[in-house]
Amino acid sequence: MRKTIIIILLLLLAAPWARAQYLYKIAPPQAIYLPCDTTSLFIIGDVMMHSKQLEHDKEYFLRYIEPRMQKANFCIANLEFSLGGPPYTGYPAFSTPDDYPEYVARCGADIFLLANNHILDRGSTGLERTIKVYDKLADSLGIRYTGIGREPLMISRRGLRIALVNFTYGTNTGPGKAAPDVLRMRKEDIKHAIDGAKEAGADFIVALPHWGNEYVLKHSANQEFWAKWLVDQGCCAVVGAHPHVVQDSTHIKGVPVIYSMGNAVSNMSAENTRLELAVTLRFVRDQNTGESRMLEPELSFMWCTLPGKLTESYATIFVDEWLDRRDAWLTPSDYDNMLATLSRVKSITGIK
Repeated sequence: MRKTIIIILLLLLAAPWARAQYLYKIAPPQAIYLPCDTTSLFIIGDVMMHSKQLEHDKEYFLRYIEPRMQKANFCIANLEFSLGGPPYTGYPAFSTPDDYPEYVARCGADIFLLANNHILDRGSTGLERTIKVYDKLADSLGIRYTGIGREPLMISRRGLRIALVNFTYGTNTGPGKAAPDVLRMRKEDIKHAIDGAKEAGADFIVALPHWGNEYVLKHSANQEFWAKWLVDQGCCAVVGAHPHVVQDSTHIKGVPVIYSMGNAVSNMSAENTRLELAVTLRFVRDQNTGESRMLEPELSFMWCTLPGKLTESYATIFVDEWLDRRDAWLTPSDYDNMLATLSRVKSITGIK
């Protein structure tokens, strides 16, 4: 009998539930999460001020995308106008009130791109005045700008250094002698900026060209030539503007190329000009190893609503936030226009 009892006890101890009671529990291994720092760049296209826009409340223009502008570590906007002073004018020679870029900065923009074809609309004197206004905004609101001169703009966060190189195919008037020059699409000048970024210890170099054919949904052979060259020079991403419409995007040797974001806010109403892209670039740095990498860009479609369509003013919105909200439109047919344009542009550009 005693032998039988011993055997039963041994069998009980061998059972899983018995082991659980009598053996020391070892905690299961925990997944190891390497601490990483993420730096985000939120980039929007052409911020414009046409004559009709001067007649409306600008406080609505970026209201609906302001939260994402504010959320990013760095928000970058192309300001396609000069600040030449009154009289204020729209296309073809822009001179915008000084409080407009201040408004864009209050919405969350940290960096202004100035290398575009309209920056010299009021000549060299207008450019000098424009830079003075931006210098004051740098002091009061901390904004920075680039595209003037041949040096890259270096931005950094927690030890991660990113260089921005902004340049344009040209300007609508000559550069002038007294004013600092706008960085143009000349290889020697752009290479100087890229080499300067490397010497300054940039972890990443982002090219921000103002280029391409207006109103065309496919990139040109010239854009592709330059994109390949920029990749060969060491740029980690190419994000373009100027055509006023969204263009196709691709990868060249693994480097993302967004040929055109289109507008951000404008009075344009021609086919496809109201659909836009916002581009988010994220850079991750491993705190343990110091290694860094760029994640795949996030492309977000936006739509610029004109007065009387969604609000009584201009208002740029994220398309995905307004799906199935047709009844919110003052003019519901504009909701239909948005979806039709989105479908058409996606089909032609291949952007999902």
